[in-house]
Amino acid sequence: MRWRDRRRSDNIEDRRGRRIPSGIRGGGIGVLLLVLAGLYFGIDPSLILNLGGGRNSVSVPAGQEEAADFVAVVLADTEDVWGRYFEEIGRGYRRPTLVLFTDAVRSACGYAGAATGPFYCPADQKVYIDLSFYDQLRDRLSAPGDFAQAYVIAHEIGHHVQNLLGITARVQARRAELSKKQANNLSVRLEL
Repeated sequence: MRWRDRRRSDNIEDRRGRRIPSGIRGGGIGVLLLVLAGLYFGIDPSLILNLGGGRNSVSVPAGQEEAADFVAVVLADTEDVWGRYFEEIGRGYRRPTLVLFTDAVRSACGYAGAATGPFYCPADQKVYIDLSFYDQLRDRLSAPGDFAQAYVIAHEIGHHVQNLLGITARVQARRAELSKKQANNLSVRLEL
């Protein structure tokens, strides 16, 4: 796949090399009070939460810069394709943000470790991926190469499109009316 000289999306949030401080994983009123006090005194909340580095930072795994560039190109392609489609149906396409992380991440859908794999969070309309997932794709699932890697991103963007079109909400509402087995079957269909 020729991708090196193509447009890269600006909708990338790079959180690689950061760890979620253990006190923040649980959240709570103490964290909220610290953030509010920081805002009152004009201090950047990320400094209070120690998300900018220090003892809670980890190094970005070697060799991931090319993978990060690649996913930025794939994301740009999805923006172009879905942008045109939504324009054709008379709607605006809200571009999702792709969050790169290392080991663990907090999203609006909760805390997730890298073992969760790539995922889309409809609550914040972001796609999350620890790029080490591509190593697993290659080594454990025998799916190396650009196509498999691009498919992962496109699949998660597909969930974003389902969300924007209201499909996800309709499926969730329908699941509440069904037996557990039927609801699971519907979830599998949504996933596929």
